[in-house]
Amino acid sequence: MYKMLDYHGLGPVYCDEGGDAFWEDRRGPCKKLGIALAKALRTRLPPMGRSLYVGAGVPEIPVLLMERLELNRTVCPYNLRQAEVDILNQAGGENGIHFYCGSAETATGKVDHLWIVSVLNDPEEFPNLSVLFSYGRADPLAFDVSAFSHERETGVRLFANCMAKLTLPGLLTTSVEEMPWVEHWCHLHGIPYQVENRTYPTALVGDPVCFIHIG
Repeated sequence: MYKMLDYHGLGPVYCDEGGDAFWEDRRGPCKKLGIALAKALRTRLPPMGRSLYVGAGVPEIPVLLMERLELNRTVCPYNLRQAEVDILNQAGGENGIHFYCGSAETATGKVDHLWIVSVLNDPEEFPNLSVLFSYGRADPLAFDVSAFSHERETGVRLFANCMAKLTLPGLLTTSVEEMPWVEHWCHLHGIPYQVENRTYPTALVGDPVCFIHIG
């Protein structure tokens, strides 16, 4: 599937400029680290289950294929960027993984695995949240408190609506930077959770990924 991707078309999706050079550099690591993460996830998921992927794109391809082909699981990957969704669906063909354009909040049914990696700290979707939480710095004179409040409410709603689809006990795959959202939701609902110590690198954003057992 990686060979079929339109990397020239993906360039503007991931970069304001220099997209071709970006993918020339990151294509190999993206595939390699994705496969490593897929191998780790494979031992943690039961066959014949169902997974919801929030903000899934090129980096998630190996994980999605592993679930579908090796574990015979149903995968529901959502992505807000129409251009990337079109490229991914074209590369996969009729028998490939089908990506949905839209918010994962609209997904129906229950899942036993939720994937939400580098979504709530995405500087494109949550510029004020990402500056304050992920990078730990913000200009006190320029920081937009109103915009931050709106983004926080949006983030809380998105995470809560997606977590509501997770059966308990269930598995959550997320980034270390997004742990505050997990802690807030679990404490609010009185639900226990266990974070595995080991983390896994990602190729594009660099956020380490961890597995969390919910319930």
